[in-house]
Amino acid sequence: MVIDSHAHVIAPESLYAFRAHLLASGGFHRGGPNVSDEEIAQTAKKNVRIMDGVGTDIQLLSPRPFQLAHSMEPAHLVAPWIAAWNDTIARTVELYPHRFAGVAALPITPGEPVRTAFHELHRAIDELGFVGVLVNPDPFEGKGSAPTLGDPYWYPLYEKLVELDVPMQIHSAACFSGRETYSEHFITEESIATLSLLRSRVFQDFPDLRVIVSHGGGSVPYQLGRWQAERQHPVLGEGPGSQGFETLLRQLYFDSVLHYPLALELLLRTVGSDRVLFGTERPGSGTSMNPATGRDFDDVKPVIESFEFLTEGDRAAVLELNARRVFPRLKTAMATTALDAERGVG
Repeated sequence: MVIDSHAHVIAPESLYAFRAHLLASGGFHRGGPNVSDEEIAQTAKKNVRIMDGVGTDIQLLSPRPFQLAHSMEPAHLVAPWIAAWNDTIARTVELYPHRFAGVAALPITPGEPVRTAFHELHRAIDELGFVGVLVNPDPFEGKGSAPTLGDPYWYPLYEKLVELDVPMQIHSAACFSGRETYSEHFITEESIATLSLLRSRVFQDFPDLRVIVSHGGGSVPYQLGRWQAERQHPVLGEGPGSQGFETLLRQLYFDSVLHYPLALELLLRTVGSDRVLFGTERPGSGTSMNPATGRDFDDVKPVIESFEFLTEGDRAAVLELNARRVFPRLKTAMATTALDAERGVG
């Protein structure tokens, strides 16, 4: 079985009209998105076709992060907008429960306590049956200075995720600084997130917290020598109890969304096959033809299968088993849909 742990839902165009309505009305005439069952069925089929085209069995669907508008003003519009995305995913999963599971966005907004997102967190996990959450480390979206993920600001969220036994996937969103595109911002913020976590007490204070860093960890695994050489911080410094940077790096999980075989090989050799989850981000920026291979850049399954240094057990871990371990609620969802299949449901 192949489980794609990083994929994004294809949303009907009518969902985007809801954002325009929110902005135009200032939220005073909120209502809900006018997305029909027929539209959901059409876009869900597109997601299924994408999976079938590359041999993926299950996708964990999250919203398109650059559309989440964490910095939208007024800030009270963010929660209904993100809830609408999560509802769209839930409706998609309901149509194909044996092919999809949900990873929820959270309405974390600039300058507000992270607890303001807990209502949507509980709704997504407890009511909609999602298996994980997406966390944007920069809710300011380039327009301010967000606390790094090692800051106590985030501790209530970490405590809640451990309580619910769900992982967080670090995935940056839009960027309005004028210095970066959103795609460049992804890598910047995911690099900062990785380093700030490893320089903090987060994994000492929350040893059961599971964190997946998107896009192969930003730039960090590929600048490993720089961080190995850094000896100015107590966590990384020499002395009793000190750890090498490559050891600290294994406190995190990473996805395979890299699109370049040599980069993916370096990631696997650096952190180990037990710390990498198969992910494609399909559909995303990598869904375009690579003239060198005749396949899309984000069709990375053949790349993983071609690595001779990986054993069959290693490949199974990357393509399926790590996702089962990191997303324990996925086991329940898969067991439920298997039972439904036996009964002829779904």
